[in-house]
Amino acid sequence: VERGIFWSRELEEQVPPGFAAEEAAAWLSAARAARVASLERGGCGRSSNRLARLSDGSRACVRYGINPEQIQGEALSYHLAGVLGMQERLPPMALALVEARGRQWEPVREELRGSHWAEGAVVSMTRWVDNLTAVVAPAPWGTEVGTGRRLQPLSAGELGGLPSSQLVELVQWSDLILFDYLTANFDRLVSNLFSLQWDPRVMRRATSNLLRAPDGGLVFMDNEAGLVHGYRLLAMWDPYNEPLLRSVCVFREGTARRVAELHRRRSAAAELRRRYRAREPLWARLGFLSERQAELLQARVDFVHRHIAHCRAQ
Repeated sequence: VERGIFWSRELEEQVPPGFAAEEAAAWLSAARAARVASLERGGCGRSSNRLARLSDGSRACVRYGINPEQIQGEALSYHLAGVLGMQERLPPMALALVEARGRQWEPVREELRGSHWAEGAVVSMTRWVDNLTAVVAPAPWGTEVGTGRRLQPLSAGELGGLPSSQLVELVQWSDLILFDYLTANFDRLVSNLFSLQWDPRVMRRATSNLLRAPDGGLVFMDNEAGLVHGYRLLAMWDPYNEPLLRSVCVFREGTARRVAELHRRRSAAAELRRRYRAREPLWARLGFLSERQAELLQARVDFVHRHIAHCRAQ
C-alpha cells in the first residue's frame, strides 16, 4: 500500500487484465453486425433470457428485462464503469432491438415467437464467457459479517502476511464495492448481507452476480439493478450499501483520482451521458437518467470522495 490508502503499482500490475478495451470494441462491433443463429434457454439467468449463438461463431447472453429500466440500468452501469476506469471487469455489452423480420433476428423468428418478447423491445446482449466459477466473499466481508460482528474497515494495517493472490483479489473487491455503492446495486454482495437475517451462513456461499475467470480476474455480471432500479429503492438498501463502502479504506489510485475529478467538476452525469451516447447507437430508445437520478449519482460520487478523504485523514 502506498501513502496509506492506495494499492501499490506493483500489486495493481498483478491484477488480471480482464476485457481489454480493444478486444471489447472488436466484439461489440462484430456482435452488432452478426445475425442471431439460434436462441437457447438456460445459462443466462431468469427464464425470459436466452443464450444466443451468433453467426460469427460467438455466443451472448440476451437479457429481456421485466421492464425497460432494467435494461437501461445494465447499459448505464456498463458505461459508468468506463467513466470510472473499471470497464475491463464487465463483459462487453451492447443493446439490440428485437425485430422478428429484421436482418439480425430473421433466422430465429420461430424462437422469438415462443419467447414472448415484445416486438420492438430493447434487450441487452452480453458476451458469453466460458469457464467462470463462483466467488465467496473474502475477509473482512465474509468472516466478520458471518460471525455477527460489524464490518471492519479494510485498511493497510490488516494486509500484512496475506498471500499475493488474496491481495490481488482485494484490489478488485475495492473497485467492486465502490462501483456498487455508486450504482446502488443491491443485487450482489448487498443481497447476501440482507439475507443474513434468516441465513447466518449466507456469506460462506457464492456472491450473487460475481464470477471468477480462469486467470483469477473478477467479472462483475448482470448489473441491471444499478442506477435506475437501485435508485428507486435507496431507503431499503442503503443501510447495507453504506456500511459496505465504509468497510473499504484502500483503493486503486486511478479509481480515487477519477472520483475526485467527477466530484470537482460535478460532472458525473454529464460524462456518463457523453460516453453512453457516443458508444451505444440505441441509447435514445431507452433514454438517460432523469434529472433526479443524475443528482443522486453526483451526490453518491461526492459521498465516496468524502469517504476517501476520511480514510486519508485516518
